[in-house]
Amino acid sequence: MPTLPDPSSSGAALITGASSGIGEEIARELARRGYPVILVARRADRLRSLADSLGKDAYVIPVDLASPADRATLPDQVAALGLTVDILVNNAGMSNLGGVAGVDVDAELRLVEVDVAAVVDLCTRFVPGMVTRGGGAVLNVASVGAFGPVPWQASYGAAKAFVLSYTEAMSEELKGTGVTAAVVCPGPVRTGFGEAAGIPDDEAERMLPRFLWEQPDDVAKTAVDGLARGRRVIVPGTPNRAAAMLNRLAPRWMLLPMLGRSHPGRKKT
Repeated sequence: MPTLPDPSSSGAALITGASSGIGEEIARELARRGYPVILVARRADRLRSLADSLGKDAYVIPVDLASPADRATLPDQVAALGLTVDILVNNAGMSNLGGVAGVDVDAELRLVEVDVAAVVDLCTRFVPGMVTRGGGAVLNVASVGAFGPVPWQASYGAAKAFVLSYTEAMSEELKGTGVTAAVVCPGPVRTGFGEAAGIPDDEAERMLPRFLWEQPDDVAKTAVDGLARGRRVIVPGTPNRAAAMLNRLAPRWMLLPMLGRSHPGRKKT
């Protein structure tokens, strides 16, 4: 049974982190399916360029998702467009590289704001309206790293584990309301995200087998298809589903040393 609301002129999909990577491709995928899209990120120029390519039903709201004050303006900014949020995509995220003993405290707290607090903030602001209207969908973006600790990216792994747990719980709570929630947990994706965290793709590709890597447009289509089909947890790619299961089930005493030894973040300490 389809779980996505039908496209309408007054209901939109709000996508955070829409200026590049998976967020940009999810915006393109939803626009192809007929949904007006609200593009949210810090980089206004990138958002406007994307909006121009998507047509008249693409709207830009530049917001720093690390700022609680900025996030609080979103409902009023959406209302000013004459729209409601029927689909919420919490895609924005960041990562820090290195050990807890050496990482910058401000960078770590910013990560918590973007990867954790913003997800909770936007869900609690927009999901009640969906429930009142009797329909809607939430797609939160986590990672295969959500299924177990990630040494040398401890805060990132913990943040994505939070997103996974939070979404699964919310999905159960929303049964019978007409609103659904899903979480997509990609493996490595060629987006430049790793490079921003200090792991260039070429270095990551030496660390991770080539068969694990996905393209952002493929991840976006898999995520939206999974959301439409009512899947709760979506892991793109058979190899990554196997990796997720291993990460969840393998004994920590065996898995953590193996992950820790091979992670490039170890060099940052």
